[in-house]
Amino acid sequence: MFSWILAIVGYFIYRFPGAIVGFIVGGLIDNMGGKGSARKTIFQQRSGDRVSPADFELNLLSLASLVIKADGNVSQSELDYVRQYFVQSYGKDRANATFKVFNEVIKKREISAANIGGLLRQRMRYESRLQVLHFLFSIANADGHVTEAEVSEINRIGGFLGVNFRDFESIKAMFFKNPDSAYKILEIERTATDVEVKKAYREMAKKYHPDKLQHMDEVHQKGAEEKFRKVQEAYEQLQKERGF
Repeated sequence: MFSWILAIVGYFIYRFPGAIVGFIVGGLIDNMGGKGSARKTIFQQRSGDRVSPADFELNLLSLASLVIKADGNVSQSELDYVRQYFVQSYGKDRANATFKVFNEVIKKREISAANIGGLLRQRMRYESRLQVLHFLFSIANADGHVTEAEVSEINRIGGFLGVNFRDFESIKAMFFKNPDSAYKILEIERTATDVEVKKAYREMAKKYHPDKLQHMDEVHQKGAEEKFRKVQEAYEQLQKERGF
């Protein structure tokens, strides 16, 4: 209720930017008394992350829109993936309202990946930023194929988020199957010894362990579990290939 009232007021005062702010503020008012998963936001203050829920939702949608438009084709399956994320995170009603703003407002305004990345880099844990990167790859992969243009855009965003190249390549390899994928996921070279493979697995399993993202909402926790599973699968593949 308050979301749309304040969105309309904001639109008449500051046009589209005012509508976005009004909608977000109204959404916070609407949900102040909520219970259960509706109150479980992706970045809670107790977690140590210092991005408010409203700011994070807007920034995540903005980054998602950059990836969706990266290859010049706005895929319905990618849009649906984003919608489903919000349905699972915040419930159908709030998801529908948020997605309407995403379609009508956010995609039409100028979006600065550098500004958003800089903000999130300063205020989010590294593990959380890695999960954002995984989420963006998941969007790109929603239509069954991650294009070079999408990879390039996610790489650009990853740079602004402060994600190092090896971690970027590791997450990227989770969405591409080739002879070197298992090595890239574990962040090692094909020439690595068996001892180095085992050590890399231990380090990656620790880095991507789901427990590191307990402060995030259920959807992103599932994403963390998926990353962790990919690390395990990569290690098991190399165990089989090398016979140890």
